[in-house]
Amino acid sequence: MLNIYRIHKTETNASALYELSLENIENDSWFKLVKPTSEELTTVSEITKVPMDFLTAALDENEHSRIDFEDDYLLVIINIPLIIDKNRFDTMPLGIIITREHCITISLKENKIMDSFMQLNIKNFSTSRKTHFLFLVLLKTAEHYLRYMRYINHLTDDLELSLRKSMENKGLFQLFELERSLVYFITALKDNNAVMEKILRLRKSKIIEHLLIINEEDEELLEDVIIENKQAIEMVEMHSNILGGMMDAFASIISNNLNIVMKFLTSVTILLAIPTMISSFWGMNVDVPFGGHSGGFIFVGIFASIITALAFVLLWKRKMF
Repeated sequence: MLNIYRIHKTETNASALYELSLENIENDSWFKLVKPTSEELTTVSEITKVPMDFLTAALDENEHSRIDFEDDYLLVIINIPLIIDKNRFDTMPLGIIITREHCITISLKENKIMDSFMQLNIKNFSTSRKTHFLFLVLLKTAEHYLRYMRYINHLTDDLELSLRKSMENKGLFQLFELERSLVYFITALKDNNAVMEKILRLRKSKIIEHLLIINEEDEELLEDVIIENKQAIEMVEMHSNILGGMMDAFASIISNNLNIVMKFLTSVTILLAIPTMISSFWGMNVDVPFGGHSGGFIFVGIFASIITALAFVLLWKRKMF
């Protein structure tokens, strides 16, 4: 899907969005590509003169975060977070291409990060400020990682409460899915951090200063981005360590809960076996005490009850109940 937009500030400093057609392309347009067809990629390549390998780079699900550039094109690929379902998270490549005239974003799926720019709730956002746009995408990405980490923390707390009394493996599988998601997160965040560090080096070396036009406000924004990303890395690493310890602990708890149940059932089985065994003795076809007595059944029942009670007291003192 291909959409073309132009967003600029009005006289009241509010952002206004205009959707453009292929017939009325303007400078400072934003080409938003989501799971594009080969025809759409060809069209964008012809309009913007961006090489096809730049446009298709972010369409590889396993693409790592990186920077590539030529004389008039800058490609930045980062990995953004996605929610697959309640307990599963993943990452996805997002490509941002900056040229002298336009900016292009490419992704395999719709995502909340790019949708936030469509809602016009980002202060001082304009597609004419391409470097600012790039840094805002990086900032929103780090913020979404932190937001998802808070959500994962909430899920972990709920799972912790349910696993305290659980004897099933379902909760452990959910924890495993969360831990695997954190592995994806920490890998993506560290790769994104490497991209930001390379942007700093490129800015200082002035190799592509005609594409990365950075003013004082953009420098402050980049610093905020780096801080947010490092906070996200620290939070993910901390929660990954906690989840790893929780899985080991709750695996032991589930096993212990099962042992407690088995211990209780074993004790009940022993108590039920005592009167059964005694009644079996008096049911033999041989001479037994009280065999001809009219109250023999009562005597046997009382005897079995006394033995069972003694066994119960003995098991109770050994904390088998």
